[in-house]
Amino acid sequence: MVGHNTFGKIGEQKAVDFLMSSGYKIKARNYRYLNAEVDIIAEKDGIVVIVEVKSRNKGFLEDMSDAIPPKKIKLLTLAANHYLEENEEDFEVRFDVITVVKNGDNFEIEHFENAFYHF
Repeated sequence: MVGHNTFGKIGEQKAVDFLMSSGYKIKARNYRYLNAEVDIIAEKDGIVVIVEVKSRNKGFLEDMSDAIPPKKIKLLTLAANHYLEENEEDFEVRFDVITVVKNGDNFEIEHFENAFYHF
């Protein structure tokens, strides 16, 4: 049986593979600032995309509005701001969620662009 952390890492790798095949450039993984961690920071068409990955087993249903609580949104926003300042980048920022659902030996990936707003 795969542990929670291992399953999460597999889900993140599936999300990275998906983004790269969709033309995104991966700029950072597991970026940390204070108490915040951003799973993936990517860039495409001049937009920096902050990606939260949610990996689940088949049969787990969760409303997207409940998947990322307000405190997590605040931390992601803080980390995104720090990343841009640290790298002296002036890009538009978008917050996305990628869900990776394991169904037997297969993985179903869904990409939600503009999943939440930071204000």
